[in-house]
Amino acid sequence: MKKILAIALGLIATTTVAANEVDKRQILPFNEMQRDHVLTEMRALLTGTQNILDALLREDMIAVARYARPLGMGMTHKAEDHLKAILPKEFMQLGMSVHKDFDQIAMDAESLKDPKHTLRQLSESMKKCNACHAGYQIRVKEQSAQPGMHSSHHQH
Repeated sequence: MKKILAIALGLIATTTVAANEVDKRQILPFNEMQRDHVLTEMRALLTGTQNILDALLREDMIAVARYARPLGMGMTHKAEDHLKAILPKEFMQLGMSVHKDFDQIAMDAESLKDPKHTLRQLSESMKKCNACHAGYQIRVKEQSAQPGMHSSHHQH
């Protein structure tokens, strides 16, 4: 438990230092719909990861598989087709790799029933999340008003 607390405090300290630096991440220019899609998926991955960690604490490997499976390749939607044209190849590869990781986590949780193995898998997958967040930032591009087009704006 002390080790987890030390890691969390280290992440907070790193984040605080990073907040004072110029943001040099690559900008992903999204419209509102694209931004909402990507952020909704990221929030689902974060919530699912938290649920997996809770299940691991209870050593409930059936629950681990149940929480991991929806985060796998089945989570990818046709909606991502509209993003392929604007997203860097590396971003898409990281994202698909994370989804594949969750498929593997679900399968291994059911077959191996080894919480430490799953924790290692989850740790490796989270490194990909961190790499993505360290390399990219989302910005909503300004859209010019076009006749007959209605836009909706959502605050997050």
